[in-house]
Order: sequence, then C-alpha cells, then structure tokens
Amino acid sequence: MFARVNGCTILGIEGKMVDVEVYLSAQLPSFDIVGLPDTAVREARDRVRAAIKNSQLKFPQQRIVVNLAPADLKKEGPQLDLALALGILQASGQLERQNIPWVILGELALDGSLRAVRGVLPMVIAARAAGYNNILLPLANAAEASLVSGVHIIGATSLTEVLAILTGHQAPPTLPQCEISPNVTSANFREVKGQEGAKRALEVAAAGGHSLIMTGPPGSGKTMLARCVPSILPPMSEEESLETTKIYSAAGLLQETTALLIDRPFRSPHHTVTPAALCGGGRNPRPGEVSLAHNGILFLDELPEFRRETLEVLRQPLEEGFVTVTRLMAAYTFPARFMLLASMNPCPCGMLTDKETECVCTDRQIHNYRHKISGPLLDRLDIFVEVARLRYEEVAGRHTGEASADIAKRVARARKQQYLRFRKEGINYNAEMLPQHLDKYCTLDAAGRDLLRHAFSRLRLSARAYDRILKVARTIADLEEEKKILPAHLAEAISYRQPVNY
Repeated sequence: MFARVNGCTILGIEGKMVDVEVYLSAQLPSFDIVGLPDTAVREARDRVRAAIKNSQLKFPQQRIVVNLAPADLKKEGPQLDLALALGILQASGQLERQNIPWVILGELALDGSLRAVRGVLPMVIAARAAGYNNILLPLANAAEASLVSGVHIIGATSLTEVLAILTGHQAPPTLPQCEISPNVTSANFREVKGQEGAKRALEVAAAGGHSLIMTGPPGSGKTMLARCVPSILPPMSEEESLETTKIYSAAGLLQETTALLIDRPFRSPHHTVTPAALCGGGRNPRPGEVSLAHNGILFLDELPEFRRETLEVLRQPLEEGFVTVTRLMAAYTFPARFMLLASMNPCPCGMLTDKETECVCTDRQIHNYRHKISGPLLDRLDIFVEVARLRYEEVAGRHTGEASADIAKRVARARKQQYLRFRKEGINYNAEMLPQHLDKYCTLDAAGRDLLRHAFSRLRLSARAYDRILKVARTIADLEEEKKILPAHLAEAISYRQPVNY
C-alpha cells in the first residue's frame, strides 16, 4: 500500500516543500526512512510508533519504507513527524486513502500530543508559494502561522484530534490571537548625564543606519549610551517585522506567546562568541548573531576582547548586508543588515586618554591591544567618537539630558526623507548607498570639495572612508532638513571619521 502526504522542512531560513511517501509491503517488520534524513528525522521512527499506539491506533507489523522527496535535499528537524504518521495510517487503511490537500507540520510526543516546531513562518510562506492554501499544524504554532495572509490555518493538539478533523468528526479549534512583542527598552537618553558629543554622534548613526565605535575609559558610559539607542529608532515596517520574525522563527527563538516582532532587535553577544555563532553556521547552519540583529542593532562591548578571527567575519555583512555559509551539500544565505555599535578602551588599563589617572600600560601592551582590531575592519566603520570621563559636577548635578522621545522625532523625520529618496532605489538608509547613489545624492559645492580634498590628504583616507564621509554628511543634512550637503555638514562628518588615538 502506498500513501503520500505533503510536508515541509527548513533549509537555512527558507522553507522547502517535502513529499512524504510511505510504502507498506508484506515482509518482515521494519521501518526505514530514506531521502537524506538527519538524526532528528531518523528518530521519528520511535516517536511515530509510540504516538500511534498511544492514540489507540494500530501500528502495522509490515515493512515500512518512507521516502522524503526530493531525495537530494537534506531534511532536518521533527516537523515531519505528523506527516509521517498520517502517511502510515493512510497506507495501512486506518485513514481514508486520499491525497490530503494540506501541508502537514508538527512534532509528535510519545503520547500522541503535538508539540510546537521551529521555523513555522518560513515553512508556511513556502507552502503558500507552492500553491497550498491549507496548513495543519500544532495549535501552539497557529498564531505565528496566521501572520501569512492567503492561507487557511488549522491547529490541533494531538494525533487523535488531527484524525477527527480530517474525517470531519470534529471542527477545528479556535486559533489563539496573534500577539506582538512588547517594547522592553528601558534605557532613555534622559538618564545619561553629560556626553553631549557622543549623544549627537549616536543620533546621526541612528538616523542613517551607520556603524559607530566609542572609545573611552571604563565607567564613562559607553555601554549605557549604546543601550539607549533602541529608544530613538523608529519601529520596524510591516515588511521588516515579517522578515525579522522569519529569522527568529527559523532559529527557534520565538516565544509561544509572541508571533510578530515589531521592535528592532538589540543583540549583545559575549566576547567569547565563536565565528560560527556570530555569523551563522554549524553542522545544520542556523542564523548567527549578525542575522538575529537584522534590521536592528549588534552591540559589541569591549571590542578588542573578541578574538580577531571572530571580528573578521563581520567584513561581509558590513559591506553586503548578508552572510553566505557554504557547506558540501548546499550554500546558505542569511540576511544581516544591521547597525553595528562597538565600544572599547583606549588601552588595556583604559586610562590612556584620562586626564586625571595615569596609564600604566607599556607601549608594547598598547600596540598589541589596539592591533587586535584589523585596519580593514576599522575602515568599514562610519563614525568614531571619544567618550570622556564625566566630571564630578556632571555626575552629581541634577541636570538631565534630552529625552529619547525628542531625539526619536528627529531620527524619524530624517529616515522619512531617506525613504522618499530611495523608494525606487532598492535601499532604505544612507548607510546602504552604493557609488551610483553617492554621485546622485551627495553632490558637493566648491567649498565642500576643497574641504574634503584637504581632509583626504591630511588624514590619509581610503576610498572607502571617502564614501563613508559622504554618507554621514548626507545623514547630517537630513537631520537639519537640508536638501544639499553644506560645508558644515561635511566638517562634522569628517570629525567623526578620525579614529581616536589610532
């Protein structure tokens, strides 16, 4: 007896359709799964056998061969359990033999109940693209799946309930309401005393999506400043929310009570993170921190403490906005367009630039510390800013800074101008501009060209640094609601380009 059920699997962050083909023959009992299954798929044999028996159904004592087509596509994860069980029940005559016009997803527990699986959102998107309009999956995943328009989602809690729904003996249960992630940002620029120059630089970075590095002694407020940045960023658009949620779904990081992410992610990995964990990878490649920060912020605190080979993997995403992980069987591409924030001390003890405390580091120690960060990586950063130690009057005073809500309004206006400017260009922010965009939107007058020519020779800038100065200047002009880049805008952008103490 033969049966076929439609399933789906995850390849990177993309869903791929899978035909679960089940064949039963009158031979010695055995259970084989072919079609490049991973360990989780092979172990489905035991889960499915126990789930069928504990659902008061009969597990066939025959030879069972399951083929997962296409056979050259690697299958991973337990989301094929339910489709496999239904295929066996069809082939054994316990369920009416018909081509179930639904895509079946779900992990089976030993008692026959259904457990949520990761990657539901990209799999439902893939099913819709393949022409399937009905998706049957665990009830715990139904809210996430309902984010995809144009499909009929049916949730269930057990194998017995699935059979009752398929045979028409029970109506599908009511789907849970789709919830959105709450805004958990608590840091506010009002709480940061002093550091007006750093606040201005962070406002410029947020307005244009620019990368930024802060250098200063310990306790000067670098980490707090970075954690305030999400409070001035505009919420994600519907397209950005869906794209970010898709990444978190594939990574298995969505909470059951949260279906849609609306706040921009803020990722701050520890300095012991590996290159694979940062950029994505593993035996079955999954998104790394740079992809989990997509459309949001990646904050690297104490940058020189990260291993050099780990930092070097940031080159591709900073330039291209994605990461490609190549394996023998396939290449995986993960989106990674994020705003990089980094902080560091000027030396190992941190007191090199402090006017009140003497630095105890040797020249060799300072040299080795600074050269943990390569020149090519620094050249890919847009803004360099020094954060000085606060004076007693600033710390003890009651004066508070400008509220994040007021800064956010200016950032939102600047980003709106960029949206209107680039809506036909395929980019979103000034930081994403390509050379052809610079020629079109970053023209300078004679005074601006002279100023940039002088800075180029005096600071020994690279061609990449030249482009990044123009991008930052364009953002400063947008904040000032100016159509043209003025010399004052260019001068401020040049001041941000000078690496502190390098």
